[in-house]
Amino acid sequence: MAGPKTQFSCSACGGVTAKWLGKCPGCGAWNTLEEVVVESPLAKPHRYQALAATQAVATLSEIDATQVERTPTGQAELDRVLGGGIVAGAVVLIGGDPGIGKSTLLLQAAETLSGQVKVLYVSGEESAAQIALRARRLGLPGRQLRVLAEIRMETIQSALAAELPAFCVIDSIQTVYSEQLSSAPGSVAQVRECAAQLTRIAKSSGCAIVLVGHVTKEGAIAGPRVLEHIVDTVLYFEGDSHSSFRLVRAIKNRFGAVNEIGVFAMTERGLKGVSNPSAIFLSTHGAPVPGSCVLVTLEGTRPLLVEIQALVDSGGPSPRRLSVGLERDRLAMLLAVLHRHAGVDCHDQDVFVNAVGGVRISEPAADLAALLAIQSSLRGKALPAGFFAFGEVGLAGEVRPAPHGQERLREAAKLGFSVAVVPLANAPKRPIEGLTVHAVERIDQAMAVVREHG
Repeated sequence: MAGPKTQFSCSACGGVTAKWLGKCPGCGAWNTLEEVVVESPLAKPHRYQALAATQAVATLSEIDATQVERTPTGQAELDRVLGGGIVAGAVVLIGGDPGIGKSTLLLQAAETLSGQVKVLYVSGEESAAQIALRARRLGLPGRQLRVLAEIRMETIQSALAAELPAFCVIDSIQTVYSEQLSSAPGSVAQVRECAAQLTRIAKSSGCAIVLVGHVTKEGAIAGPRVLEHIVDTVLYFEGDSHSSFRLVRAIKNRFGAVNEIGVFAMTERGLKGVSNPSAIFLSTHGAPVPGSCVLVTLEGTRPLLVEIQALVDSGGPSPRRLSVGLERDRLAMLLAVLHRHAGVDCHDQDVFVNAVGGVRISEPAADLAALLAIQSSLRGKALPAGFFAFGEVGLAGEVRPAPHGQERLREAAKLGFSVAVVPLANAPKRPIEGLTVHAVERIDQAMAVVREHG
């Protein structure tokens, strides 16, 4: 008797091949093809229903697009990332390293929401007793929070039909399996199928569902990338396990702005929102020190002050360029610009750059602050107290403007900073009280301003 037919599916993109290959032909990832049993589509035609109810063709201008209602979760920082709160029928995927606080945050949010709407917390990784112990440790009474410890998809569907919650947490999607498939829980087919079924339930019933996802060693959510395309919002938990601070970052949000971040502090009573996150990313030096420059970066709509630290030391024939929190390739490019257009040579020096607090900065507006910190370390002279900078540096040595420059300047002035080096296009049209702004067009002008204040 012939065995079941198998094929190989990529855990990164979900593509399939008839035989195993070292490299996925679809996305180019290595060692991601896993053997799965081919399911017969004729036996289960209902699996391929649309995720949302079918509607008639309509003219775009005539469609009623009223503002969606949101229910606050009780966690102000989480609401900020979500765009104001939970939307009925929305599906949210949240990923992060093990033990970083995903279950803790969602249990706190579920407890607060249970006082307003009906909430169901489904756990496939912990027993009901373990959830109760964690709730007691966090000081959560849980009088109205419904809990189910289950990994079978059909049982979860029955519970959702019986309870009719307005908010549901699935912790985690990798542990859930459907009997319609023969593959093991956590496989590409199971994750994709269970997520699709839960999405259909959310869209048809109006229940907001949060899916907790495991992450790979590279930090991406495990399973096929189609999982991120199905859901409405994708959140990532970031932070060092040795630090008490956590960042929740939105990288996709159909109901709000992307790249918003929420900042939390891990305490004995769970995760607490941080109202002034700039204090986390600024070191508390007694006096200005060489190699340090404050940057005003923008995360979504929130200006944050982050300290950029640089250390320049004698390297030798093969100097190193290392960066934490900033792109390493961009650091090498900036050092070349610094040499060519400002006359500052670091070709035989080790250069280390770090963003304080474990934050990752992806915007090019950090260029100017990084270069000023490198020059400060190389000269051995500290930048003056109350000094900050922002701006993108081009290969021709020009300093380009950063978006929302006025908001950045006002945020820094509010926190007591007094001297700024910014691109000419970001110079304020009206003076800002207590703030001296030096607007520059080129990197050599910025270096001259620093030398004057040094």
